[in-house]
Amino acid sequence: MSKRAIQYPVMTEKAVSLIERENKITFIVDIKSNRNHIKKDFESLYGVKVEKINLLITPKGVKKAYIKLKPEFKASDLAIKLGIL
Repeated sequence: MSKRAIQYPVMTEKAVSLIERENKITFIVDIKSNRNHIKKDFESLYGVKVEKINLLITPKGVKKAYIKLKPEFKASDLAIKLGIL
């Protein structure tokens, strides 16, 4: 898969509260991508380690990835770097 799995971060109130409470960051991802593609892409793009990924397809047909970072990495630091927080 040559196309990037990661598309853009989600900036909603819920996404921000997940960053603060659960060390999770929410991204819109390519509809055809799977957990392995997303994990590899995310780790190489942002230099962090991923603990777990939950996927959800919205009623609009958009795929969201809830990416939980390993405890040694802070989702809030990454969010600040991306300009979400």
